[in-house]
Amino acid sequence: MSSRRLVIAGTGSGVGKTTLTIGLMSALMKKGYTVQGFKCGPDYIDPTYHTAVTGRISRNLDSWMLNKELVKEIVIRGSDGADISIIEGVMGFFDGKNPLNNTGSTAEISLITESPVVLVVNCASMARSAAAIVKGFQEFLKDVNIVGVIANRVGSEGHFKIVQTAIEQECGIPVLGYLKRNEELTIPERHLGLIPSVERGELDPFFDQLGEFVLGTINVDSLYELAKASTLKVNESQFKRRERPVVRMAVARDAAFNFYYKENLEMLEAAGSELVEFSPLKGENLPERVDGLYIGGGFPEEFAHELAENKEVKNSIRSAIEKGLPTLAECGGFMYLTESLETSDGKNYKMVGIIPGKVKMQLKLAALGYREITAEEGNFLLEGDLRARGHEFHYSTFHPGTEFQPAYQTKGMRGYKQEGYRNGNLIAGYTHFHFGSCPELVENWIKKCKEYKENG
Repeated sequence: MSSRRLVIAGTGSGVGKTTLTIGLMSALMKKGYTVQGFKCGPDYIDPTYHTAVTGRISRNLDSWMLNKELVKEIVIRGSDGADISIIEGVMGFFDGKNPLNNTGSTAEISLITESPVVLVVNCASMARSAAAIVKGFQEFLKDVNIVGVIANRVGSEGHFKIVQTAIEQECGIPVLGYLKRNEELTIPERHLGLIPSVERGELDPFFDQLGEFVLGTINVDSLYELAKASTLKVNESQFKRRERPVVRMAVARDAAFNFYYKENLEMLEAAGSELVEFSPLKGENLPERVDGLYIGGGFPEEFAHELAENKEVKNSIRSAIEKGLPTLAECGGFMYLTESLETSDGKNYKMVGIIPGKVKMQLKLAALGYREITAEEGNFLLEGDLRARGHEFHYSTFHPGTEFQPAYQTKGMRGYKQEGYRNGNLIAGYTHFHFGSCPELVENWIKKCKEYKENG
C-alpha cells in the first residue's frame, strides 16, 4: 500500500473542501502520480467525483459504522498500487456523530489511519484571524497531526500573503497555497443528474481546469512530501475469500441504482457470492439462475418514466421475489419495488408493485442521519440479536398499503421507529446498510441464498 496519505479537512461548512480535494487529485494526476480517493462518512456523491478524477474507485471511511480495524483495512486495500491517498473529510474537522466527542469525525479518521492533515480555511474577509482559527484547531485536540494549511477563497495574492504570514508565524506550519474566490471553481453538477453526467464525461473539462488552477497557486510538490505516513497493519482480514462462489447474486447497477459501498460488494464476494450486474434502466431483465438480489439506492425518481416503461424487467423482478428470491432493497431500490412513485411535479409512475404502498417525492428533506438497526420478527438478515449500522438520506415519503410488515427497527437522533417492509425473503427499506458493521448479516444472506438454490 502507499505510505503517503493526507487528510483534507475543513474548518466548517462553506469552506469549499470538496472542490479543493478534487482539484488536488487532478493536480497530482497531472504530476504523474497514481491517486486513491477516500471519503470520511457515509456520503455517496463525493466518492463519485473522486472516482471520475482518479480512475480508481473511491471508498468510504466511517468510524461510527465500522470498527477501527476495518477502517484501517479499507485504507490498506484501497491504497494498494497508489502513490498517494487523499482522504476528504466530512463537515468540519471535529464534527461527527455526537457534539460531545470525536466519534465519526474526520479528526478520528485521521488518528485511526495515522494520517497527516492539511486544513482548508475559508479566508474570505479575514487576515490575521485565520491564524486564530488554525491555532484553535491545533489546540483543540493535540493528538492530531495538522501539517499544513491551504487558504481558500482569498481575494488576491496580496491577501494570501497576509494570511500566510500570520498563520506561519503563529501556528508554526506551512501555508501551501491558495485558491481565489472564483465562480468557475464551483462544482457545476451537484444535483441528481450527477451520475449520468460523470459517465458521459461531461465534467472532465471542469476537473482538468480545476487541476490547472491548483497547480498555479498551490505547492503540490510540498503537499506530496508532507503526506508521508506510517504503514498500516491489521490483525485479521474481513475479506478472506472462499475458494469458489457458492451462489449467484444479481446486483442492479446503472444511473438509477448506484449507491453501493464497495466493501458491501466485496464482502458478498468473499463470503461466496458471484455478483452478476444488470441494468433495470436499460431494460435488462433479472439475470437467470440467480440465488439472490441486491438493489441499492440511487435516483429512481429521475428515471421514473423509463423504469415504469420497462414492464418485462418489472415482471421478472416481481416474479422472482414472489417465488422467494432472497432480496435486499435499500432506499432507491425500496422505492422501485413499491406500487407507484409520484415525482415532485405530481406525475405518477407504476413501479414493480411487490411492496403495497406508494412513494411521494417532496422538495424538502424527509430523513437524514445515522441509524442503528435491529430486526423485526422474520428478518433473515439480522436473525437473533444481531445489530447493524447504516445511514438514511432521502427526499421521499412512503405511504404503506393496508397490510404491512416492517422489516426492522432503527434508532436515530429522534429515537426508535419501525422501518422498511418484510415479506418472506424480501427485506426492503430506506436505510443503507454497511455490511462491515455486521459481517454476520452477509453470512445469513448467503445461507438463505443457498437454501433458495437447493430448493429450486
